[in-house]
Amino acid sequence: MKILYSEDAFTGLEAAIVLIAFVVVAAVFSYVVLGAGFFTSQTAQATVHTGVSQASSSIELVGNVYGISTAGATRLNYINTTVALTAGGTSMDISQMVVSYNDGYTRWPYMTMDTDITCANTITASYTQWCISRRINANTDDLLESNEQFVISVGMPASTTPNIKFTVNFQPAVGAVLPITRTVPGGIQAVQAIY
Repeated sequence: MKILYSEDAFTGLEAAIVLIAFVVVAAVFSYVVLGAGFFTSQTAQATVHTGVSQASSSIELVGNVYGISTAGATRLNYINTTVALTAGGTSMDISQMVVSYNDGYTRWPYMTMDTDITCANTITASYTQWCISRRINANTDDLLESNEQFVISVGMPASTTPNIKFTVNFQPAVGAVLPITRTVPGGIQAVQAIY
């Protein structure tokens, strides 16, 4: 009995193993690439959602800024400014807002909120405070909602004398800062618009 050896079958088996190895490696590689792509798209989606929520939570100035003082005074006691949500904005808790003041002479990085209903009278005595002095089309909470306006009174320091330029920043908990920069007029009146 004569045994014949043939290498043809072995070459076919070897080619099948190499082909299977390539398919397995390609499958693993494609799984890794797809996973990285899904992770990247989810990260991009989260970034877009965060950007939209911050952009839609901003407040804007409505009308003029008014300086309030006592008759015959040489400086402002406080300012009144009206704020509302920007178009399409989401509700915002104004009590979480950080208010800061700077005029080059006096700097208050954090002013406290006065929650008293007659706050415009009390912030005159304490110039490091601010308050919601009036709610227009709003209920009694501190949540600024669509179609509502809040008149915010901000106490002014002794340095707000004629021709002094000052900046008041309203920083909501979420959203962009609303800076208000004005110059005290040359003559102080009891109530006057400040530009």
